[in-house]
Amino acid sequence: MKDQLQALEKEALQKVEDASSLKELQDVRVAYLGKKGPITEVLKGMGKLSKEERPVIGELANKVRGQVAEAIDSKKAGIEAAELEKQLAEETIDVTLPGRPVPTGGPHLLTSIVEEIEDLFIGMGFEVREGPEVETDYYNFEALNLPKGHPARDMQDSFYITDDILLRTHTSPVQARTMNMIKGERPVKMICPGKVYRRDTDDATHSHQFTQIEGLYVDKHVRMSDLKGVLDRFAKQMFGEDREIRLRPSFFPFTEPSVEMDISCKVCNGKGCSVCKKTGWIEILGAGMVHPRVLEMAGYDPKEYSGFAFGMGPERIAMLKYGVDDIRHFYTNDIRFLKQYHQA
Repeated sequence: MKDQLQALEKEALQKVEDASSLKELQDVRVAYLGKKGPITEVLKGMGKLSKEERPVIGELANKVRGQVAEAIDSKKAGIEAAELEKQLAEETIDVTLPGRPVPTGGPHLLTSIVEEIEDLFIGMGFEVREGPEVETDYYNFEALNLPKGHPARDMQDSFYITDDILLRTHTSPVQARTMNMIKGERPVKMICPGKVYRRDTDDATHSHQFTQIEGLYVDKHVRMSDLKGVLDRFAKQMFGEDREIRLRPSFFPFTEPSVEMDISCKVCNGKGCSVCKKTGWIEILGAGMVHPRVLEMAGYDPKEYSGFAFGMGPERIAMLKYGVDDIRHFYTNDIRFLKQYHQA
């Protein structure tokens, strides 16, 4: 039995030495140290030995078990270390290599224009206000001196949801809501950018949905010259210091007097070309002094307070500033168009 244990030890150690993977080592462990292994089978015959031989054989069996188990653990540690080294070698990252660039998006051209205009007017003391796109007839029309049946309503063919609810046709309702909230208790100086909606046929210069930025300044002793100064600063900031402006008489129900503002054509410097239709001027926005009736409905005393208002379209400004020839480019999400105005 002693010789048999020593032979099993030699055989097991050789198999441990020959094992090249953790699975093979596990197979050796089960084969020689498991409950049905040869060493266990040998120990089952110890009952046939004499009292003197049993402790000797028992001690030898435990020694054989210990050496085989130690050899397996040692071999396992070696295999695991080798596998780790191999994995580290295969997964090594060369930090000296240049990184792969990740393409990123950027602000839409209209977003950039709106933010540029906001920054300009904030610098002149205006605050930015927003309001609902689904509006009541009162704030969209009546509070702006456009009572029901007024012919000027036909100029803004509207999307009505009910008889009294519609998609706003301009951002002026934000001005009306703000003045109504203040109730004539203090001055107001604000701009209100946002989307507006009109039942229009989409073409190169028209869209059923577009953006507007309207401004309002109400205080004591506000004059037309103040309006001209603000608009002149706006034109020079957006289109260049050499741009000139002119104000032409016009009509808007919520302002009196009302004007259209033109800027000198930057293509021909006012000499006349196809862009400005040989006039040397390009229409850019509408403005005027706030109608006394509008002030009165909002709670201001028109004998003490006066104000001016203006409205512009960021799409038109972007088209003039960057030479975009079709308003639909802003909404069709053509990546080739958008990339032209992406600033990394």
